[in-house]
Amino acid sequence: MSHKNCAVILAAGEGKRMKSDLPKVLMPVLGKPMLDYVTDACKKSVKDICVIVGFKADVVKQHLGDDYCTALQSPPLGTAHAVMQATDFIAAHKGGNVLVVCGDAPLMDGDTIKSALDLHTAEKNAVTVITAQLDDPASYGRIVKENGKISAIVEFKDANEEQAKIKEINSGAYWFDAEILLQLLDKIDNNNAQNEYYLTDTIKIAIAEGYNVNSYVAACPDVVMGANDPAQLQLLNERAKLYF
Repeated sequence: MSHKNCAVILAAGEGKRMKSDLPKVLMPVLGKPMLDYVTDACKKSVKDICVIVGFKADVVKQHLGDDYCTALQSPPLGTAHAVMQATDFIAAHKGGNVLVVCGDAPLMDGDTIKSALDLHTAEKNAVTVITAQLDDPASYGRIVKENGKISAIVEFKDANEEQAKIKEINSGAYWFDAEILLQLLDKIDNNNAQNEYYLTDTIKIAIAEGYNVNSYVAACPDVVMGANDPAQLQLLNERAKLYF
């Protein structure tokens, strides 16, 4: 395990549809907060972890204790904006790689993260997107490829008819070369309908600048499972019983 490698966990979301006082990342799956599964999975590949907090930041920080560095995202202006809050942490790990992963993806396991890192380093990629093949890709962002390499990540709402048929989807977890990530974050703007800074834009810029970008397809598609409401949380709990 390289001590230069690190992880940034996105855990600032509120999860309004959960109808709960708890921050979304602390919602329990099989009695254990979602965030704890993610930190455990990250620890198989990295020593240093920075958790981006936002909604009820104090509650999340109290839960984490002193084991992790945290950075505050307030107000929330998108996924890339969340990562921007950790630039000092990332800069301290130059020469290594940074995993960016969602704090509400409890089935994203340590083996998937480690295998994606192995591919990332073997191919000397600037970015490796962890993806999954889904029979029903629903509203996930689609991975568009040309000649076997990623050419774009297209949000479902922006996908044309052809792109909507693509089964390979973005899990929202990525390995980045730390130094290149900092450069890419500097180049992102928020010229979009939501006025937010999207992390997927780093992929677009990296491709345009000729960097190596590829995907690691997770062996198990369940790694992408999350939950936005109580019914989905129930499904996630049922699914988790297969693994834990």
